[in-house]
Amino acid sequence: MRHFKHVGLSAATGLVALLVCSHPASASSSTGPGPENVHQLIARQTQISSIDVDGSSGPSQGDEFVVSGNLIHGSATVGNFGEVCTITRTAPADEFDLQCVGSLTLTEGQITFQGRFTVTAAGPGDASVAITGGTGSYRTARGSIQSVMLNATDTQLTVRVIR
Repeated sequence: MRHFKHVGLSAATGLVALLVCSHPASASSSTGPGPENVHQLIARQTQISSIDVDGSSGPSQGDEFVVSGNLIHGSATVGNFGEVCTITRTAPADEFDLQCVGSLTLTEGQITFQGRFTVTAAGPGDASVAITGGTGSYRTARGSIQSVMLNATDTQLTVRVIR
């Protein structure tokens, strides 16, 4: 069960990294002249802690994961992130839901995000969260972030940012 919790945490970390993609220096592509920009990044987890509320070996409601790391574009670090995810629902067959909130710290300000997604024994599947706002240049940010786990520490992020 311990490995299962780690998979959920890695997925959560990937979601946070998606937000960083809206930084102009990290942009790798754009959808065109419209108000929405699409960016690709790698979220690299560097620290992770878990809080087990009932001492059980598997996921239980209220367990939390605290994750932080770097946002990578090409070979450059373009920012960092932090997030907290709480298990809100458990189910048979090692399935649970995570509610995650977090922020990205970039040169031009912070981007905040929030979302809920299901994790199964196979992993988080298609995880998506909402961009909820920010500070500085990102004070009017909205949009969404989608993530795909590449390995235990790296997650490919696709960020759709509207400012």
